[in-house]
Amino acid sequence: MPDQTQPSWSGRERPTTSQGWLQRAQEVAEILDEGAAARDQRGEAPFDEVRVLKDAGLAPVFGPVEHGGAGQEWPEAYRIVRAVAAADTSLGQLLGDHYTWCWLPAALGTEEQIERIAREAARENWFFGCALNPRDADVVARDEGDRVVFDGSKHFCTGVRVSDRTVLEGVMPDGRHVLGIVPTDQDGIEHHGNWDNMGQRLTESGGVTIRDVAMPWADALGYRDKTFAPAAPPAYATMNVPTGQLLFSNIWLGTANGALRAAVEYTQKGRGWGGYDRTVDEPRVQDTIGDLTAKLWAAEALADQVAEEGRELHRDPGSVTDRVRGEYKVRTAAVKARADEVALEVTSRIFEVTGARSTANSFGFDRFWRNVRTHTLHHPVAYQRREVGLHRLLGEIPEPGRYS
Repeated sequence: MPDQTQPSWSGRERPTTSQGWLQRAQEVAEILDEGAAARDQRGEAPFDEVRVLKDAGLAPVFGPVEHGGAGQEWPEAYRIVRAVAAADTSLGQLLGDHYTWCWLPAALGTEEQIERIAREAARENWFFGCALNPRDADVVARDEGDRVVFDGSKHFCTGVRVSDRTVLEGVMPDGRHVLGIVPTDQDGIEHHGNWDNMGQRLTESGGVTIRDVAMPWADALGYRDKTFAPAAPPAYATMNVPTGQLLFSNIWLGTANGALRAAVEYTQKGRGWGGYDRTVDEPRVQDTIGDLTAKLWAAEALADQVAEEGRELHRDPGSVTDRVRGEYKVRTAAVKARADEVALEVTSRIFEVTGARSTANSFGFDRFWRNVRTHTLHHPVAYQRREVGLHRLLGEIPEPGRYS
C-alpha cells in the first residue's frame, strides 16, 4: 500500500450524509487503485487493504450512528461497493459480502440479536467473512446444552482469513440449519490458503476447516429456547437472494467502470492510426468509448432504480409478502442479467481502443475481465433471464430457493 497517499481519517469528522459517505468511498478507491495490478499479480491476503476499509469507517455502514456506524441503507451500500470495486474488484467483493453478513441478523435474527449485533459490530468495527455455502451441507452442528458446536469443512469461503468475525452455518441431525457469528481468531478455524483462481485473487475464497467451534445458543440466529422464531416474517428472510444479486451486479458494474476509466486514461496518451495523430481523434475509438459508456450508464441507472425500489422493503420487513418479494426478485434478476452482459463486454472490448501495447502485464488491464468472468460464474445468468421471461409471459414469480 502506498503510505504516502493514505490519508488519516482519525482526526477528521465522520461523514453525516449519504453523499459524504460516497465521497469517503471514492477517497478509499483512490488509495486502493494505487498498485492494484501489482497486488493482483502477487495475490497476497489483503490485510492492509481491509484495514483501510475499516479505518475509513466503511465497515459499519448499516450500524447505528450513536455506536460508531454510518447509519446508511442498502442503496448507499451498493454505491459504496461500486466505487471500491472500480479500483479493486476483490476488495469490492470483500466489502460487499461483509455488508451481506452485517445485514443477515435483520433477516434471520431475533429482535434482541438484531439490536445487539448491530451495536457490537459498529462499536468494535468488525469485518465479516463467511464459511457458508448454500449448496453444501458439509458442516454439522450439534447441541451441547447451552451451546452449539460446529464441525466440518467448506470448499469456498470468502474473506474468512482477513475477517474479525466469521458467519458459520451447520446442519443439525434433525435437519435444522443453524447460523451464527463467531470470532475468526481461534484454533478451530483453519484456512486452507488454496484459492488459486484466475480472477478475484485477493478474496481469500479458498477452503476452511471447522473443528469444535462453539457458540452459545443465544447467538444462533433466530433461535429462542432452541426453537427458530426470527423477528422478521418468512418472506423477508428470503430477501437474501435478490439483495445479494443486486450486490453482485454493482460489483461488476464498478469493475466495468474501473476498466473503462483505465482505458480512457491510457488512450488519451496514445498515438493514432489511419492518419490521425492522436488515438482520441479516431472515429472508431470515439464510437467504441461512447458505446461502452452509454451501456454502462444505462446499467448503472437500472441498478440504482431497483436499489431504491428495495429501500422501503428493507425499512419495513413486515410489508414483504411472497408476491412482493417475488416481483422484486424479478427486478434484481433483470439488473443481474444486464450487468453481467455489460461488464463482460466493457472489460473485454477496452483492448480495441487501448491496443497491443496495453496487453503488457505491467498494466494489468486483463484483471478487470478476469475478475468479472470469475465472479459472474457464481450463478448462471440464463436462469435470471428465464425468471424475467416467465414473469413477463405468465406472471410467475420465482420460488424462493438458494439462488432464486
